[in-house]
Amino acid sequence: MIELPAFRVGVEAAERELRHHYGLVGQVAELGSQQDANFRVDCSSGEQYVLKFANPITTEIELLAQHEAMRLVAARTGVHVPTVVPGLSGAEVHRSDVDGQPSAVRLLTFLPGEPWMDSRYVAPPVAAALGATAGRVSVALQDFEHPGTDRDSQWDLTAATAVVGALAHHVRDAGRRARVLTAAAEADAHLGPVASRLLTQVIHGDITDNNVVFGRGADGRPVPQGVIDFGDLMTSWRVAELAVLCTSLLHHHGASPATVLPAVRAFHEVCPLSEDEAAALWPLIVLRGATLVVSGHEQVDLNPANSYALEGLEREEQMFDVSRSVPIEVGQAAVLDVTGHVSARRLPTAGQALVPAVATDTVVVDLSVANDALHPGRWEHPGIERDTMRHALDHGRSAAMTRWGEPRLTRAVVDRTEGSETVALGIEVYTGRVHDVVAPWAGNLRQVGADTLVLESDGASLVLADLTPARTGDVAAGDLVGPTIVDVPLWVQHAFSTHLPPRFVSPVLGTAWLQLCPDPTELVVGPTRRTSPTESGLLRRRGQAFAGVQEHYFADPPQIEVGWRHHLIDVSGQSYIDMLNNVTLLGHGHPRLADAVAGQWRRLNTNSRFHYASVVELSERLTALLPAELDTVFLVNSGSEANDLALRLAWAATGRRDTVTVDEAYHGWTDATDAVSTSEADNPGARGNRPAWVHPVRSPNVFRGPHRADSGRYADEAVADVEALAAAGRPPAAFICEPVYGNAGGLALPDDYLARIYAAIRGFGGLCIADEVQVGYGRLGDWFWGFEQQGVVPDMVTVAKGMGNGHPLGAVITSRSVAEAYRSQGYFFSSAGGSPVSSTVGLTVLDVLEDERLQENARVVGEHLKRRLDELAGRHLLIGATHGFGLYLGVELVRDRSTLEPAPQETLAICERLRELGVIVQPTSDRQNVLKIKPPLCLTRDSADRFVDALDEALTHGW
Repeated sequence: MIELPAFRVGVEAAERELRHHYGLVGQVAELGSQQDANFRVDCSSGEQYVLKFANPITTEIELLAQHEAMRLVAARTGVHVPTVVPGLSGAEVHRSDVDGQPSAVRLLTFLPGEPWMDSRYVAPPVAAALGATAGRVSVALQDFEHPGTDRDSQWDLTAATAVVGALAHHVRDAGRRARVLTAAAEADAHLGPVASRLLTQVIHGDITDNNVVFGRGADGRPVPQGVIDFGDLMTSWRVAELAVLCTSLLHHHGASPATVLPAVRAFHEVCPLSEDEAAALWPLIVLRGATLVVSGHEQVDLNPANSYALEGLEREEQMFDVSRSVPIEVGQAAVLDVTGHVSARRLPTAGQALVPAVATDTVVVDLSVANDALHPGRWEHPGIERDTMRHALDHGRSAAMTRWGEPRLTRAVVDRTEGSETVALGIEVYTGRVHDVVAPWAGNLRQVGADTLVLESDGASLVLADLTPARTGDVAAGDLVGPTIVDVPLWVQHAFSTHLPPRFVSPVLGTAWLQLCPDPTELVVGPTRRTSPTESGLLRRRGQAFAGVQEHYFADPPQIEVGWRHHLIDVSGQSYIDMLNNVTLLGHGHPRLADAVAGQWRRLNTNSRFHYASVVELSERLTALLPAELDTVFLVNSGSEANDLALRLAWAATGRRDTVTVDEAYHGWTDATDAVSTSEADNPGARGNRPAWVHPVRSPNVFRGPHRADSGRYADEAVADVEALAAAGRPPAAFICEPVYGNAGGLALPDDYLARIYAAIRGFGGLCIADEVQVGYGRLGDWFWGFEQQGVVPDMVTVAKGMGNGHPLGAVITSRSVAEAYRSQGYFFSSAGGSPVSSTVGLTVLDVLEDERLQENARVVGEHLKRRLDELAGRHLLIGATHGFGLYLGVELVRDRSTLEPAPQETLAICERLRELGVIVQPTSDRQNVLKIKPPLCLTRDSADRFVDALDEALTHGW
């Protein structure tokens, strides 16, 4: 059962055997192996092979079984495997004496691709693809029989406990050795009840990240191309195939027990696991990890020069440690959950209420995202949970009780890349005074801490914490166990685990933990319907009722229900840094804005044809922020309406319709603004299907356009286009452009670009529109308006988004003469534009923007963020450039810095990875390869650093 050490075969000997048995000559390079000797062969003709020297312990019949299995997998599945190359004699296996060592020599075709032994992050789709691959191989081999598969191998997990015991002495560190032996014993105990019922078949036995060769998908992620190294082919438990794969995923960057779940789900879809196999999987993962550790130490002891074994030790230790980072029962419950198997556990029947004095007078408190009393931002206050329960008692109730399984908003932690522990595995009972706590059923009571007791009965445990222990030992139902502590909530928790469970866990494994810590509510309030947190199916319902073209961010979007400053929080209590929401200029949940809106709603809301102060005050405040000639305001509901109205004003004032716009721009969704929007991302085929009155000029993209060395030529060309229009008898009525090239990713326009085009447009009597919907209102830091950066004054300024901090509010600010020209078209009216509520919103936004110095914050934090992103670009070739000013930035990702080939799939995948790391960001530009960075202006330096660190992690360790 115990393997021999790897033996050394020199390159010269390998070349000699290659010529002798196969008549081939080529470049021979050694490949790593723990126990065999392998060489890559590159022939001058282009053929590539792997020359393999088997460890003497391996028999010829075992090698022939491997060959048959490879042929079977190739024939039955789409999985690529090596092909056996016969020698000059026609034989597939040649016995040779190599440098005095007997060995079996074989030649296989080299499978293109590369193993994945580095520590890069395993994305869920990659894990799933590996699981599906292993499942297909397992199905292909399910009826395969061959005498060469009946092997006595240390890698056979049916014998793992014995192997660990036999090899553990090679682990020199006593503490580590004890942990490995204890883990193996625990795993074996969990495996025992199902072992005899596990399905047995031939398995590959070593489908790991190192024995699957990968290509690269369009998004840069590894894609399985084929399976190699059938050297561990054996008859064993079928589920062992999956256990081996799952264990191999646990050494990768950021790996946790949850890393394996996509692989388990995908394997199960291809090769369904029985409930017994699902229950056995996690114990087998632990045993595989333990086996790797002891075997690795054995190989180093036997051959200290084996660099392959030495390099693998750290990796094997990490796999074992991650497999043991949760109790085995939790791993089992997680696997049972994803495979659709639910293990039934029975609790003792309660014969007595836990706190008799409050059993009929307890109110349940809500600590989730749905509790309005926790907003705005009060959920962050220290002691908020107890304050909420204490407040519940103000209404005359005897006790307040929290909810089991509830993800608590009060447990959310911002600015962290790992998930917050929000899911409650028990409940708290708050009485505000001393009450007796009694045993709900008979059992043995033991003290595990100064204020913690565990009542054990019939395989179940009841944890009672934050009380004064009164006794230990055997108790009957109704016996006193201890009084509560004044003003301290009593903690109550069931536990089907050999370990004392935590009180709160991350939602990632929350469902698994809740299976082990079922609802104890009825112990306090009596029999009740047991609850279980379930998925609401909201995304499915959205797809059924909401138009599909109104897309959502992310493939598996979190359900966001709370915003606070520059953070978003989902229903599981996980927080995200919001690097995307330029609509929410001040930040989410601003109390001053909420109070102002609520007050105005209580007083009055109507339309702007009534006479009231706020619409006048808002208009005056807007004009005061602009050059004197821009003295008249129209108030509307959105940026699309603002740009639409600006175009109509230009047409009315000039009596013409021809309009000049810029390629790769977006200005809105109304008929007119859609017509002047030339972004291919928003308007597929935009460059070829614009109406005849729309005249796009070349995109002034200073990063990837044709005039990178001479950006002034963009203005030359645009002016020439305007002059040609006029010469053709179609002088333009208007020119519309963002002063910072937002839709392309936040690029600065070339110097003097707007000044020269404005002059050309005005030379023919046209009007110039500055679309400030995204870039205005202090976001640029050094300038309140984008047009200030270009040193121009437009004829019209359009604004929305941040103007209302998310409330539907927009404006067009222009001159009195232009405004009056609209009378030729009739009159203008917007039902909600300029309403008392909307005007109050607009005024409050301006007040807060000034009082909290948010433009200055955009400048200071934005400069810091830009410096850090530029530093990142110096270390990661995928970053082609960083763009923008203040808190209006873009990070452009390219596959090649010379050709500037866009990296759209990588960009989208990186956004998904950043979401996992607690950051919300999305792609922009026609090429969808720019990270759009437009956070609320209250973004802090710490949060900016967290974002850059998360991006660095994704670029360094994979996505």
